[in-house]
Amino acid sequence: MSSIPQELSYTKEHEWVAGLDDGLTVTVGITAYAAESLGDVVFVQLPEVGATIEAGDAIGEVESTKSVSDIYAPVTGEVVETNDTVVDDPSLINSDPYGEGWLFRVRMEGDPEDLLTADEYTTVTTVES
Repeated sequence: MSSIPQELSYTKEHEWVAGLDDGLTVTVGITAYAAESLGDVVFVQLPEVGATIEAGDAIGEVESTKSVSDIYAPVTGEVVETNDTVVDDPSLINSDPYGEGWLFRVRMEGDPEDLLTADEYTTVTTVES
């Protein structure tokens, strides 16, 4: 299993969130654990730019050769950017989930709830393994 970046926050549904300390806009992706569990990702559907999303809601999906999984909003806010590169080349989710494989950016509203630290997320993945 790949290492879990300490500087990110996580959800129990295996999304990661970057930029909480930088301001109101955060970057969201799925974790390496999720990507490894899915297998080869072949399709990704992201929320529309301008969409208002609610933390915990299913807002997109990732399809692999094994299954289809929902993408859940880790925070509430407005989608301000999507990663068109990952839509065109979904395999980036497998090859670089914390870098080029990011999914979308959100201008947050309010404080995020229920996000996990890297250590807390490690516990979640250990229990599921």
